[in-house]
Amino acid sequence: MKIIHKRIYITLIFILLLISGLGARLVQLQLVSTESFTDKNINLIEGSVKQRTQEMVVDDGRGKFEDKNGQSLTSITHNRLVLFPFLEKMKWPVQQVSEIVGMEPQELTNRLANAKTPVVITKELSHAQVQKINALKVPGVFGIPLKDERPVPLAEHLIGLEAQSKQIIEEKYSDKLKNGAIKSTTPVGISGMQRAFDEFLLPEQESKLLYHVDRLGGPMFGIDVKYTGTANPYYPVSVRTTLDLSAQELVENTLNHYKLKDGGAVLIDIKNNKVIAMASRPSINKKDPFKKQNGSDSVENRLLTPQTPGSIFKTVTAAAALEQNKIQPSFTYNCDKSIYGNNVEEDHQKGQLTFEESFAQSCNATFAQLAKEMIISNPNILEQYADKLGLIQPVGWTGDVFHFEHFKQFLGEKSGRVWTNDREKKVPNAVAQTAIGQLDVKVTPLAVANMMATIARGGEKKQVKAVDALDYKNNTSLYTFKEHELKGDTINEATAASMQQLLKGVVQSEKGTGRRFQTLPYEVAGKSGTAEINVKADTVNKWFAGYFPADDPKYAMVVVDLNTKSAISPTNSVFYDIVKGMYDLNTR
Repeated sequence: MKIIHKRIYITLIFILLLISGLGARLVQLQLVSTESFTDKNINLIEGSVKQRTQEMVVDDGRGKFEDKNGQSLTSITHNRLVLFPFLEKMKWPVQQVSEIVGMEPQELTNRLANAKTPVVITKELSHAQVQKINALKVPGVFGIPLKDERPVPLAEHLIGLEAQSKQIIEEKYSDKLKNGAIKSTTPVGISGMQRAFDEFLLPEQESKLLYHVDRLGGPMFGIDVKYTGTANPYYPVSVRTTLDLSAQELVENTLNHYKLKDGGAVLIDIKNNKVIAMASRPSINKKDPFKKQNGSDSVENRLLTPQTPGSIFKTVTAAAALEQNKIQPSFTYNCDKSIYGNNVEEDHQKGQLTFEESFAQSCNATFAQLAKEMIISNPNILEQYADKLGLIQPVGWTGDVFHFEHFKQFLGEKSGRVWTNDREKKVPNAVAQTAIGQLDVKVTPLAVANMMATIARGGEKKQVKAVDALDYKNNTSLYTFKEHELKGDTINEATAASMQQLLKGVVQSEKGTGRRFQTLPYEVAGKSGTAEINVKADTVNKWFAGYFPADDPKYAMVVVDLNTKSAISPTNSVFYDIVKGMYDLNTR
């Protein structure tokens, strides 16, 4: 009997210890380690809520990019009907709702059949329809504005991409990660302005519609749907860019129409040196944006990358010659000759031309001769004038913003160059090639546009802006980007005035390389460029850079088609259509 009692006691003690252990574990799960269970710091409360909660994210909480008038550049807002899954198991006024939205009741019930997540009816609703739907006050039936990505991305290389990146989170935001302000899955900027402005754009909290369900998916605590979102009146922050939505759409659509594959276009407001539109090609490969193709990846902004300019660089050589008093009005140059002194092919011979005629018709021999003469007395003449015109230094807005020193609006913008070594300055053929924008000359299309704007302003140099301000959610300003001068020497006003006349002559002259633009409603001043890239493959960089209206300059623009065939390049057609489009936008 004693043995039986002893066994019972042992069994009871074992059961008691087991219950105590389970109780202790329960205390750990429900009271002690609720937010940091195991060495992986699992949040049990969050996990429990997720199991019995269904949600619909209305806004991810990340800061937005807007054009100069406050219109979103990355998304389009549509009014949509949203139906929650539990409606399938209850009576609701489907007839009334269907009449308001103009659909058959059966269509709505079919969409709800076996739905596990909220159903978005993609039919566009008017503001009045949204008000009528919400006035019904039916739980689980909402008319709400939802944001969709633009069908045609705008300024995607300039704005950049956001994505999940555990590496960036751990490198840049380890403190925020530790204190729970962000998660390792929080999207961050990985290119363009998304990356440059990332710290201002990080989300505080998503905006969601939430409802609780049982294991069968039915409503757990009645049929209330709750809205959760940040109550902070200041966040998220918006980046107010200098872009004009209509102009940006015009540029994007024109590039797409002419199927320009590699290159792009940039349009600048001359008065304040702000980018109105910027579009780079090829388009970004969203699946693998950093995959290299022909030495470049699709996320690279071609307008911030140095390219061979060809005859565009004659603008620099001409400015140097004018300011150094090397031009004699009546003197003519033999434009039957090449830059090396031999005769060119007959169909490329232009005869004897003055300096002005040489610039209009883009005679290589003239500028090769001038450069060789000038470099004897000043070996640095070409890079000095390239710098005076704002062509070879980074031209994008740079400055101190709060604790960020040397903050750059144009992340990834590179410097240009004239020479790769000083020895070439003593080689006449190298000087000749450099004078016409060949050999080692590389400049960014943005810098070329800046050069045109500088000339149009009479020689005044400024940094180029793409962002005007950072705005709080309540429309007050967090930070305003002031206008900055571009450091360095400038050309004088007389030189700028002479350059303006030369650039007008390219279009107005009967044989000018830009004569096609004579029929535009805006008078254009500018310079063409055809840079040889691969002689064997017959590939070139095809440029046109200029400003308009010529006598009252408002816009500077560059269009460049890279690694193309000269005969089939759409550069001039793109430039023509954008100028015409800007006229239409300004006069409608």
